[in-house]
Amino acid sequence: MKLDTNDRKIVEMLQKDATLSYGVIAERLGLTEGEVEGRISRLSDTRTKILIVDDELDTLLPLKRALEIEDFNVIEAQDGIEALERVGSDIPDLILLDLMLPKLNGFEVCQRLKQDEATSSIPIIMPTAKGETSDKVEGIEIGADDYVTKPFDLDELKARIKAVLRRTTP
Repeated sequence: MKLDTNDRKIVEMLQKDATLSYGVIAERLGLTEGEVEGRISRLSDTRTKILIVDDELDTLLPLKRALEIEDFNVIEAQDGIEALERVGSDIPDLILLDLMLPKLNGFEVCQRLKQDEATSSIPIIMPTAKGETSDKVEGIEIGADDYVTKPFDLDELKARIKAVLRRTTP
């Protein structure tokens, strides 16, 4: 799990005084109590967090369930803009990013994430229906760690996820 500045500050504060209330932490950091509570809840979940970005519910929901059975913490987004927001707020360990998305396509999302120092190290796998060699090459060239053509075999995708995580997680 990657931590942002506020997460680190919360951890440091709680290490010094585990009895601090959400209200005190919120006041010191200029956050709302709800934000502090959400951050602490997220920090206490040590499972690997995967963001699935896909606008097709018939792909997203079965994949989410299958990964949750493997004990991953799965979050979701259904368009490119929501994906960028979720990455900023939830800081996933890996992203499964479809290419054909509303609002902002997967290539653009990947490019923005890889250009931002705060998110450039998050591994990205692109499971998508775009199977042309040129699409695969473009995805890899802009920073994707792997590319899987739909329909994909679920066991193969899970193996690729685990392989990418082994390479990228300290």
